[in-house]
Amino acid sequence: MDRVTASEELIVLLDDDGTVIGTMPKPLVHHGETPLHRAFSAYLFDDAGRLLVTRRAEGKQTFPGMWTNTVCGHPGPGEDDATAIARRAAFELGLRVDQLRPALPGYRYRAEFRGVVENEVCPVYLGRFAGTPTPDPDEVGEWELLDWATFRERQESENGEAWSPWCREQARLIEEAGLVPIG
Repeated sequence: MDRVTASEELIVLLDDDGTVIGTMPKPLVHHGETPLHRAFSAYLFDDAGRLLVTRRAEGKQTFPGMWTNTVCGHPGPGEDDATAIARRAAFELGLRVDQLRPALPGYRYRAEFRGVVENEVCPVYLGRFAGTPTPDPDEVGEWELLDWATFRERQESENGEAWSPWCREQARLIEEAGLVPIG
């Protein structure tokens, strides 16, 4: 798979109704006035039902060093979410994605950390992964496999900057929707 650098990656911009209004190079998107754009979040589980969580690399522009869900990112122009998730899982973690299904298709959020804002329409997916994680150190600092209860206990007990704000909110919404994966 060809590697696309951040400066070459295009982010799909949206209006408030979710209509595509253009694209912008990734390095120009995230700042204090981040425009609304497309994204995705995926929660991927192993065959034993454990969630793969990742800690964002310290060099990331947005929310560096925070624990979060398995993989998140931005679909490119004309790219569907499933293809984008598979692309990012392979790029960031060396994994294949299986049994992907929507969990929170209408999820949208805005969050700020150290002056950088995320402002995304970000459908959330559940699925399985195949392979052994081999993280790209520019993307992922650490990873762990956790059962859902342990994952949620850690989110609730660790300080506010330990976990990404979208992951905290998405996990609660996944539970409220009765979608907590079991085994």
